[in-house]
Amino acid sequence: MTACFTLLVFSDGDDSFGHWHWGSSRPICSPSRATCHAEYHTPGEQARSPSRSVSAAGCATGTGSESRPMAALLLSRARWLLVEHPAVASFRWQPGRTLGATPSFAAAVTCGYLAAVLVLHRLVLPRLPPLPPRALRLASAAHNTVLLALSATMAAGCALSTAAAAPPPRWAWPFCFPPGGATEASGPVFFWAHVFYLSKVYELGDTLLILLGRRPLTLLHVYHHAVVIAMCYLWLATRQSLMPIALVTNAGVHVVMYSYYLCCSVGLRWPRRLKRAVTELQIVQFLFSFTASVVMLWLHFTAGGCEGMAGWVFNAVFNASLLALFLDFHGAAYKAAKGNKGKAE
Repeated sequence: MTACFTLLVFSDGDDSFGHWHWGSSRPICSPSRATCHAEYHTPGEQARSPSRSVSAAGCATGTGSESRPMAALLLSRARWLLVEHPAVASFRWQPGRTLGATPSFAAAVTCGYLAAVLVLHRLVLPRLPPLPPRALRLASAAHNTVLLALSATMAAGCALSTAAAAPPPRWAWPFCFPPGGATEASGPVFFWAHVFYLSKVYELGDTLLILLGRRPLTLLHVYHHAVVIAMCYLWLATRQSLMPIALVTNAGVHVVMYSYYLCCSVGLRWPRRLKRAVTELQIVQFLFSFTASVVMLWLHFTAGGCEGMAGWVFNAVFNASLLALFLDFHGAAYKAAKGNKGKAE
């Protein structure tokens, strides 16, 4: 038995521009051979030649082959939603016009955050009764679910956008944007950088949940949430090289981190070694960023320069400070856990 699976697209009449839309087709399967062809149909046109079959079309004989055309279909749909959708493809960072595209916005969010933390921690929450544990768990679960889904979407969107946008040599572009005005802050990669920037504003809700839960705030937590707003603004304002790599790795790490937080909020506790691994994964992220910076600097000094070096300097200093704080936190947490284990024995 032969089954046909066909991923179909048609153009508006001129294939040279690469603007593809969903179309309809008639799959043609040969009963004697496991082959499949697709004839294109466009509005008002007759079927085109079967030789213009889609590369993503496939036929499956028996079981086990259906996953390939299905995977191609899902990948194509993901690309359309995350890369080719008009709202994504037409994005342009315009200072003073795009949401958050001013230094005053980033400064106001950072200062407002620090002021809110101080007021809530010192003046408001001590005078209020604690939230019911069930309400706090539900709020935490909803918040972590949003950030988990958002992080996964940003990681996939930026990765697919980078693969689609990178000019030859394709490996070098994510490390080093061409300088001298050759890189515009527009298109899918910068769209996801903008979403990432705004997601850091929503992520400030992490602190509110900690305060409502009457848990202690650490310097690492407050410092990271406050300064990351400026870092993301500079990614866009300076068209910073390395930004796609930093975004994908950070969003990927946050998928793991918010998976852990979500499990905790619904009562699913991870083993201690996995909890520790979440912090270690964040440390590895910073070490990887420095390795990627070495590649970027090599390209900067040997291939005519890279865009956004001012933003990179700020980012490098910020990452170095975060690495020092994470190492201190990891060491203190490990020492405390080891001491508690010794007492138990």
